[in-house]
Amino acid sequence: MAEVTAHDPGPTDGRSFVVLGVSAGIAAYKAVEVCRRLVDAGVHVAPVLTERATNFVGRATFDALGSEPTQTSVWDEDSPIPHTRLGQRADLVVVAPATADLLARYAAGLADDLLTTTLVATAAPVIVCPAMHTEMWEHPSVRANLATLTGRGVAVVPPEEGRLAGGDVGSGRMAEPETIVAAVLARLADDRAGPAGDLSGVRLLVSAGGTREAIDPVRFITNRSSGKQGHAVAAAARRRGADVVLVTTSAQPRPAGVEVVEVETAAQMEEAVLARSAGVDVVVMAAAVADFRPKVAVDSKLHKSDGVPELVLEATNDILAELGRRRRPGQVLVGFAAETDDVPGRARAKLVAKGVDLMVANDVSAPQVGFDHDTNAVTVFGADGTVSTVALAAKAEVADALIDRIVTLLRAPS
Repeated sequence: MAEVTAHDPGPTDGRSFVVLGVSAGIAAYKAVEVCRRLVDAGVHVAPVLTERATNFVGRATFDALGSEPTQTSVWDEDSPIPHTRLGQRADLVVVAPATADLLARYAAGLADDLLTTTLVATAAPVIVCPAMHTEMWEHPSVRANLATLTGRGVAVVPPEEGRLAGGDVGSGRMAEPETIVAAVLARLADDRAGPAGDLSGVRLLVSAGGTREAIDPVRFITNRSSGKQGHAVAAAARRRGADVVLVTTSAQPRPAGVEVVEVETAAQMEEAVLARSAGVDVVVMAAAVADFRPKVAVDSKLHKSDGVPELVLEATNDILAELGRRRRPGQVLVGFAAETDDVPGRARAKLVAKGVDLMVANDVSAPQVGFDHDTNAVTVFGADGTVSTVALAAKAEVADALIDRIVTLLRAPS
């Protein structure tokens, strides 16, 4: 077989290169948000639209949001073989939406436009996100085409049930952008992850999300934590072989193969974590547990006409410090410190006070860092005096960098 030499991949500053294919379906409007979120997560996105997709969304929108100009034709650029250039540069190709027509042409190996020629020309992983009416989604030909594609290694983000074009309700609605982006980032992180199975046999518990502390049956005190980083840690640990328990308050997608325990309050988080901590090798406390809660939560809704209520707060228990007191020899304990000022000083103080091995600190006042973002930038302080940093990156990549540190600790001589 002749050796194939890739073209110069061009400057992406070390970012993952994703081709975002958009075919002609009404769900194409969701691809705009997929593009934005991927770029915000630090991914280089090359939008490729079919000609008919431009009947639903304009290329100017993707020009503005993507990392390079949108392409719709093999004749869009000076290169005579743009599909080869895109296919060789891609770390991953995602098609959202993937219509019944697109799936049929891809399964048959047809290559009559830039998107299908790129799909046929690439050796990169491919994710398709089907979107179509229920009758089409359930048609045997569509299922057969999907079976053909999955048999070739193509991944599928399945559609959801919900409102469809024309007002019908049923299955076939394209997955939401956050679900698609999570699948893309997880696959990219998986490809960049450490050795598969390096956490085999390790039992790991991770907490995620911000707790809610009731004021009355309607209102509560909480924080801006989305749970994305904790869920990313759980997914990364599972991919690398760990048996994972995720204690979460978040509505983020549940990582496959992970035991999930849903909680809401700091007290419930405390009970769930402490009940399981003795039986695991690693505890990662990524949750943003409330420091305070109302001393009394009233049983009925407070009304403005009753006047401004007196809200008396009390401190919640320090779960991380209790884990530090309880931990058994050889157990690895990781804490998180979300700060807005004197981040290194506060993180080092917490490292000592809580008795943990690693303290993961981030400045949540910085752009695209921390709460509710798809990206993060952290500094990891070790009890052994080591300090490592992860520059702004997708939370899945931050999770893998943290797992690398945990693996090193687990392998260290006792």
